[in-house]
Amino acid sequence: MPSALIVVSEHGYWGEECIEPLTTFEDAGFDVTVATPTGNPPEIDERSVDPDNVGEETAEEIREVHENHPELNDPEKVTRVVAADYDAVVFPGGHGTEWDVNQDTHARGLLVDAVAGDSGKALVVCHAVGILAFARDDETGEPLAKGRDVTGFPNEWEENIVDEDDLMPDGRKLPYWVEDRVEAAGANWDAELDEEESVTVDGDLITARGPGSSAAAAQALLDELGVEAPAGD
Repeated sequence: MPSALIVVSEHGYWGEECIEPLTTFEDAGFDVTVATPTGNPPEIDERSVDPDNVGEETAEEIREVHENHPELNDPEKVTRVVAADYDAVVFPGGHGTEWDVNQDTHARGLLVDAVAGDSGKALVVCHAVGILAFARDDETGEPLAKGRDVTGFPNEWEENIVDEDDLMPDGRKLPYWVEDRVEAAGANWDAELDEEESVTVDGDLITARGPGSSAAAAQALLDELGVEAPAGD
C-alpha cells in the first residue's frame, strides 16, 4: 500500500490545499498520516471555508473533513515521523505555514529527506513553497530552491490580500512574500499567471501555485508515483 505524510500548519492551512490531496490519496488506496509541528490539531484558515470565497458546497465538504477526519484531529508530531517511511511527503499551503511549518527545522528536514531519497517524492503547495528558501541541501548547504523550477503563491496575488504595511486581514504581519524569498534563494520561479492551473515537476519535487491547482497537483503526484486514481475520479 502506498503511503503519504501530510505536514499541516497549526496557524491556518488553506482547506482545499490539504483536503483535496488527502482525500485523493485515500481514495487511491494510500495510507495517510498527518503531522503538525507540535502534534496539536491544525487550524484551518476560515477564509478557505467561507462560502462567499469558495462556494457553499466546497465550504461544507472541506469543513466536514476538517472537523471529522481522524488523522487531522489526532496528528503526529513532526519530530516523530521519518520521510523514508513514506512514498510522498506533502506540504499544503495557507498563510499559516509562514509562521510554523516553513520555519520548523524538523519540517524542513522531512522535505530535504523526501527530495534526496531514491524513491520518495515531495509535493509543496502555495505558501508552503516558501519552505524551499529555508531548507538546505544536506550535502551542499545550498537552499533547496537553488536552480529548481518551481511555482507557488505569486506576489501579484499577495498584493490583493495584505495592506501597505504587509498586514493580513486578521491583523497579523506577513513575515515575507513567498515569491521574493524563493527567487532570492535561486529558484527558477514561474507561477504561470496566464494559466488556470500551475503545477511544476522538478525531479522528486512537485510544486503547485494555489488552491485552484490542488487537484492537478494531487494527480501529478499520483502520476509520478505510478499510482492510478480510482475510476471516475
